[in-house]
Amino acid sequence: MIQQPTRFDMTGRIIAVTGAATGTGRAVAEAFKDAGGAVFLLDVDEVTGRLAAEGVGTFLAADVTSSESVAAALSVIGRQHGRLDVLVNNAGGFGSTAKTETLATEEWSRILDLNLTSVFLVCRAALPLLRGSDAGRIVNVGSLAGLTAGYTTSPAYAAAKAGVHAFTRVLAHELAPEGITVNAIAPSAILTDRIRRLRSETELESTARSIPIGRYQTPAEFAPWVVFLASGEAAFMTGQTVSVNGGRLMV
Repeated sequence: MIQQPTRFDMTGRIIAVTGAATGTGRAVAEAFKDAGGAVFLLDVDEVTGRLAAEGVGTFLAADVTSSESVAAALSVIGRQHGRLDVLVNNAGGFGSTAKTETLATEEWSRILDLNLTSVFLVCRAALPLLRGSDAGRIVNVGSLAGLTAGYTTSPAYAAAKAGVHAFTRVLAHELAPEGITVNAIAPSAILTDRIRRLRSETELESTARSIPIGRYQTPAEFAPWVVFLASGEAAFMTGQTVSVNGGRLMV
């Protein structure tokens, strides 16, 4: 008999998820809601974000590349609850797979701002609220692209995600004495609408064949790993990157 997975209990926990309007962020927000948490969905896309929040939690408009926008969104959580228990830095992505020689400087800067600087801005702004928690958790969504090369991605995206993993370790070291854990998760290929738009059917099939399990991960499979890293079961774990990649990277 196959044992059902544990349902991590997030009852009474206040959770903020960035980039929560679609894809992995939306799946993560739904998973926290299903675990009993009070979820705030942050996204720059107000129309889609408000739809995603229906029945899940509270939508907050936020441009994670703007310190002012981030501060305004988090101030709402502060006024309502006075604390934040879990921060998930999920916002990110890239718009093309241009190689280094053809990658525009503006695109490089934009991708680093969205994927790396945003994590710094949100973490910095959230720390006063996380210190109000009895068990603060930060989960940063990195990528296999930040750990290894060898498949099609954006050079800027890979550099940014490598920075996310390094920043996770440094911040975890800073915050460990305060009881706030900081971990990252490095997925491989998750089949979201964005990935479908970026890649042709041939590229999608080629990527699936490159994964030993033989298929893409789904957002619903990814989300429970984030909930685990935010749970009490992961209380003694900090400064780590968990790779969930279907065997694409084996060390």
